[in-house]
Amino acid sequence: MSDTSKFILGSGSPRRLELLAQIGIVPDDVRPPDIDETPLKNELPRPYCARICREKAAAVKAGTDDIVLCADTTVALGRRILGKPADREEAEAFLRLLSGRRHKVITAVAVRRGADMWERDVQSVVRMKALSDVEVRNYLDTGDWQGKAGGYAIQGPAGVLIPWISGSFSAIVGLPLAETANLLRAAGHPKFAGARA
Repeated sequence: MSDTSKFILGSGSPRRLELLAQIGIVPDDVRPPDIDETPLKNELPRPYCARICREKAAAVKAGTDDIVLCADTTVALGRRILGKPADREEAEAFLRLLSGRRHKVITAVAVRRGADMWERDVQSVVRMKALSDVEVRNYLDTGDWQGKAGGYAIQGPAGVLIPWISGSFSAIVGLPLAETANLLRAAGHPKFAGARA
C-alpha cells in the first residue's frame, strides 16, 4: 500500500469493525455496498455466501491501490439458507427451526485490490439448545435478532442459547480473524508485511 492508498471496509456491520479492531486495524473508510442478496434458484448456502461476498467486494468504489475487505455471513440448516429475518414472526420461525439442532454458519471473506481478488470461506457448526416458548419470547423481546443472519447473534443475548460450537468463533460473529489476516497479507496490507501465512 502506498501512502495515498486506503483500507476500506465494505460492510456496515459494527461487529466487523470491532473484530478488525481486535487485530489492530481501523479502516480508513467504511463503504457498505448496496447489492441484491436474493439467493438464486436452488443455490446452496456455501456457493451463495461466496457469490454475495464477491459481488459486495466488486460493488465497493475504490482506487486501484486501495484494499477493500468485504464479508458475508450465512446461516444454513441443511440446504436451506436462513437470511436476515424480515420481521419478528420470521425470526421466531427461524429460532423454532434451529431449536435443538445443529446448523452451519458460513462466513465468506473477499479482499480486493485493483483487479485482484483474494477469497476464503469458513464453515463452523453451531448447536442451539432446545428452546422453550418463554426462551423464544424473551430473546425476541430483546430485538437482538434484527439484521442478523438466522435471526440470532452468538455474541449477544443469544449466547445463553448456544451450548456448543465447532470452528471459528470470530467467523460465527462475522469475520474469521486468522483467515482475514492471511488475505490482507496476500493483498499487501502493511500491518501484515513479513507475516507468514
